[in-house]
Amino acid sequence: MKESVSKQPSLHEDAVDHRETEYDVDPLFVTRWSPYAMTGEPLEEEQFLPLFEAARWAPSAYNNQHWRFVYATREDDEWETYVDLLVEGNRVWATEAAVLGVIASKTTFDHNGEPAPTHSFDTGAAWQNLALEGARRGLAVHGMAGFDYERAAEELDVPEEFEIEAMFAVGEHAPPETLSEDLREREQPSGRKPIEEIAHRGTFE
Repeated sequence: MKESVSKQPSLHEDAVDHRETEYDVDPLFVTRWSPYAMTGEPLEEEQFLPLFEAARWAPSAYNNQHWRFVYATREDDEWETYVDLLVEGNRVWATEAAVLGVIASKTTFDHNGEPAPTHSFDTGAAWQNLALEGARRGLAVHGMAGFDYERAAEELDVPEEFEIEAMFAVGEHAPPETLSEDLREREQPSGRKPIEEIAHRGTFE
């Protein structure tokens, strides 16, 4: 199966310049980050649908595949609906994305209708797959919590058995100079807590 993978080394080089690992892992985990700067150029479906392909292969309890991605491109009539869901702090940069989306998760199991305790956990795994595939393709992918969750469920016709988890933006990366001064200062890969702070052997303490 043929595929076209765009390369934007600057995204990866920026991450390498700002991050240092304690152990050897695949560079993709380290070079994925969440840029704000996007060009506003549209993407072809062949460029962004593979991100959903990556997401669909995530693991989930009982293989329930709780995740759902509802999205619009700049060319869609619903684009302004997605933009209007965002808080102003996200709207100022996310309007230059090529794709805006909402992530929802099914709170019950398909096979018995019982509550699915790990629906958010499993949907997070699918989102990570999506973000990593975007990074592999040199795309800017940015998840967001700053939006109106209730309006998203209502205006996008999300069924009651689904919970709104997050929004996201996908687009071609743009130079930091295209951002406002305050965002420009934040346009770099962030660090991470040391392993000893996040992994506890035996007990939490």
